[in-house]
Amino acid sequence: MGLSFDDLEGQTPLDEDEKLGLLIPTIATRGELDEFEQQNIELAIQWTLGRSLTPETIFTEKFIRMLHFRMYSKVWSWAGEFRKTNKNIGIDKWQIPVDLRQLFDDALFWHKHHSFQPDEIAVRFKHRLVSIHCFANGNGRHSRLMADIIMENVYKLPVFTWGAANLSSHGNIRETYIQAVKSADKGDYQPLLDFART
Repeated sequence: MGLSFDDLEGQTPLDEDEKLGLLIPTIATRGELDEFEQQNIELAIQWTLGRSLTPETIFTEKFIRMLHFRMYSKVWSWAGEFRKTNKNIGIDKWQIPVDLRQLFDDALFWHKHHSFQPDEIAVRFKHRLVSIHCFANGNGRHSRLMADIIMENVYKLPVFTWGAANLSSHGNIRETYIQAVKSADKGDYQPLLDFART
């Protein structure tokens, strides 16, 4: 039985090989998938609590892969692995390690030189990370959790609220979020900064 979901705007469609990586064969609907993924994400959030994470730890390929693995390893066999196919969004799959290295270098520079306020460093990092689109699925949630980890561990500030809603489901809040991401794509980060704190 193949999975068939109606993807929302901004969601990455899975190819058939990626769908075969589903570890819970009883999942039949997008709602069920979201529920199991959210349970797994809660475990990942628990894993991040009370850890001593420095910028030098956070801004690494090892950490972002480990976080994705922690978020999705009970649902997807390919959790923590970079995608092996090109998608409707994101860079070419072969460019992922190179673009990530540049992002990490930029983020460490922003932090060291106070290039932006903490909120903006975290949001810029989140936006660039989701634009790279490292993984077959879960990039939005992963990038938002990365931004929260930056706020909590690097700057000792409250995490973002991200509209205080489930951004995986259709609705006005998700549409506002997608529009804010599109504004950031054009270099205007203010809507995404505002959304992160609503």
